[in-house]
Amino acid sequence: MKNIAFLFPGQGSQIVGMGLDLYQEFGFVREIFEMTDEIAGANISRLCFKGPLEDLTQTVNLQPAITAVNLACLAAIQNEGVAPNVSAGHSLGEYSALCAAGITSREDTLRLVIKRGELMHREATRHQGAMHALLGLSMETVQQIVLQVQAEGPVSVANHNTELQIVITGAPGPVEKVSALAKEQGAKSIPLRVSGAWHSELMKGAEAEFSEFLKSIPFHPPAGAVVHNASANTAAQPDEIKAIMAKQLCSPVRWYDSMRRMEADGVTLFAEIGPGRVLTGMTKKILPHDFSGQILNVNDLKTFETFLKAVS
Repeated sequence: MKNIAFLFPGQGSQIVGMGLDLYQEFGFVREIFEMTDEIAGANISRLCFKGPLEDLTQTVNLQPAITAVNLACLAAIQNEGVAPNVSAGHSLGEYSALCAAGITSREDTLRLVIKRGELMHREATRHQGAMHALLGLSMETVQQIVLQVQAEGPVSVANHNTELQIVITGAPGPVEKVSALAKEQGAKSIPLRVSGAWHSELMKGAEAEFSEFLKSIPFHPPAGAVVHNASANTAAQPDEIKAIMAKQLCSPVRWYDSMRRMEADGVTLFAEIGPGRVLTGMTKKILPHDFSGQILNVNDLKTFETFLKAVS
């Protein structure tokens, strides 16, 4: 028996045309996109299929768009009777992981990401922010530099993606300063094209309102495990999961720790479910060279068929 992990991508994995062939192939996928358009009150499916990329990439559109494609790929897999042993999602993708584990319904998953997108967009317009990816330094070294600069303004770690790929977030000045100090220690710094300082205290204004919104959404006991971004651990009680998701807005994404946790738990097949191959690339960097399992992705009909052969 394969021990299967489903990994769901977040913002940054979008491409124009995503989900289109699944939409054309499956009636149940069309229903997911129609439901997304209806709940969002916007033509999200058209943005997914035809763009323009600039409009698709706006966080209020992008959060439901990526989630719709994640859920479409997931629905195709579920339709074949395949379920994961464990799921995880990168930032926004964690909501698709909740759905994969039966914690939230598709409708409620979309409601949550639409609300999250609206609140994050609002906070980003109130507080100018920046994010940079730092390559080549350990988490410990980056944390030390961040602590050095925090007196000058908000800056923190947003994502620990791979052992030596760490994203920092916060106000533009302090983020630039951390980047400059990191470069002095041999790091490469890449400014990210984002509209806000995600996973930073600059999102704090959304936290209470989002927590309140979470109370209105039914969460069910998980049918399968979810390794959460904020804790790199699992949780069994719906109320505990809600509290973790409320914290997720401003907490760092502990992706590296989450992946190591799943590897230690004996996962033999990691499958990225959704657009792009960002998580597939990270997984290959995180897992040891002698990992004997499989790393796959499902983002269209062709990769879906490859995945089904692997699990049959």
